[in-house]
Amino acid sequence: MESNGFLIQLDEIPGGEAVFEWKAGKDFFESFENEEVIDAQLDIKTILRKAGGYVTVDCKVVGELTLTCDRCAEDLVMPIDVAIALNVKFGQEEEEDDDVRETIFIPAGESALDLSQTIYDYVCLSLPLQRVHPEGGCSQAALKYLGGEADAEVADSSPFASLKHLLQ
Repeated sequence: MESNGFLIQLDEIPGGEAVFEWKAGKDFFESFENEEVIDAQLDIKTILRKAGGYVTVDCKVVGELTLTCDRCAEDLVMPIDVAIALNVKFGQEEEEDDDVRETIFIPAGESALDLSQTIYDYVCLSLPLQRVHPEGGCSQAALKYLGGEADAEVADSSPFASLKHLLQ
């Protein structure tokens, strides 16, 4: 079923199940002013179930994000595999129960469900705090500087190199 971006008009969906499929790229993250994402290829599949006034949304986001490695500052491709489970309720926000699903409240009289912020939040929260290549995957030139080899070369040519023996 087609929708405008990540916006779903719930009043246009008959009861039962509806499936939505989208792709998100770098421009999606740029719309949130996210400068960390260099590139993105995400496939998003959403299954919406509607029965009367009760709506559930199950969303699966799979793909890759290209970020900068925190260790070597080279491009790092991170796999993304996120599942989102939502309840949609109409009316005023109320206390959430202990359901495993996040609840989104849509004001009475409205019927548009915009999933863009939710998808963005879940993808960003799925990223590790430290984003580094697997062992041995970082740029060797950058690691040379991080390991101190470059510092040793510079230190030997500094005017203070002759004083180095005083620290031993």
